[in-house]
Amino acid sequence: MKKEYPVEKAYETADGLVSVYDLLSTFADAEMQVEGISRVSDLHIKEGEPLRFRVDGILQELDGGVSVTGEVFEQLVFPILSENNLQKWKEGKVNDIDCGYYWEDEGINFRINLFRERDGFACVIRMLPKFVPPLEEFAFMGEGIGERLCSLRQGLVLVTGVTSSGKTTTVASLLDAINNQRACRIITLEDPIEFVFKSKQALISQRELGTHIEDFGQGLRSALRENPDVIYVGEIRDKETAALALTAAETGHLVISTLHTKDVKGAFSRLVDMFEADRAEEVSSQLSFLTAAIISQKLAARKERAGRIPVFEVLLNDSALSHLIRSAKWHQIYGKLETSSKLGMNTLEQHLLKLVEENEISSEEAAHLANDPSIMSRLGL
Repeated sequence: MKKEYPVEKAYETADGLVSVYDLLSTFADAEMQVEGISRVSDLHIKEGEPLRFRVDGILQELDGGVSVTGEVFEQLVFPILSENNLQKWKEGKVNDIDCGYYWEDEGINFRINLFRERDGFACVIRMLPKFVPPLEEFAFMGEGIGERLCSLRQGLVLVTGVTSSGKTTTVASLLDAINNQRACRIITLEDPIEFVFKSKQALISQRELGTHIEDFGQGLRSALRENPDVIYVGEIRDKETAALALTAAETGHLVISTLHTKDVKGAFSRLVDMFEADRAEEVSSQLSFLTAAIISQKLAARKERAGRIPVFEVLLNDSALSHLIRSAKWHQIYGKLETSSKLGMNTLEQHLLKLVEENEISSEEAAHLANDPSIMSRLGL
């Protein structure tokens, strides 16, 4: 696609001037990878500040980097925007743009968020993994759990966690596993499209917010008329999306989505709180029989080597949990997870302790990531 702004070596570093593609190549640098996964997750560009990469979760200034001027900002960011997004930005029609960029030379997808702020312009560029990791590689997988998730025909599956905790990668692994195993119809609603899937056993259609759909609510209403078996909603953000997701699960579809909550029990309270207070009992009842599984996750720094490892809390709904959900006894869910390891469930703290025992992470990192650090001492840390 023709770019109005040429790619120039515009940013001064200790090694001389570099272009935006020189910067993006850092993500693909073999020396910055662990087991094929880049330690570099994000590039931060902000007017009046040096460039910063996020490495192993920590922001680091680029060696010898100078403060970004308005002109340099344009030379670094504008070449990787589509003509449509560039035009909207230049005309001042939007204050932020969330979009994707595919670097064809390296075969890498990036997620770009461009926004206006007090000091001028800022941008965050995140690299998405080239390959979707197999579902079996995730540490939360007990015997048969992966097969159980992939075989679900209806209900609600949620992946929760804070920003940059790996939720999208987990969902992509689940969708890819279903794609490999089942002849079904998958519709995804994303903001933006991050992992690009090719239809295998399944027939997949991916739709992007702002490009193919106006919002998740409109996309869900449309998806229900498109004969899907599986619907992926990028994020449940509001009451309308939550209500439509529950309706889709209730009408026989498997609905997969994400939420920004730090633990499993928080997913229930977050969803219920999206609705009016007088509907709390009704929504809790719906969740009690529609919820199939909830996976909450964080990323922990490895102890002996560079890189990070995912840590999971897992709920697989059963009759006992269904009763707690229906009764809105959120505080009792943790205890149920803690005692249900034979059923494939676990708390975040149990997984943290296991990783400490395996010398994968330090006890300090485990205590830092625990939702309740006092629980770690009770578990023996």
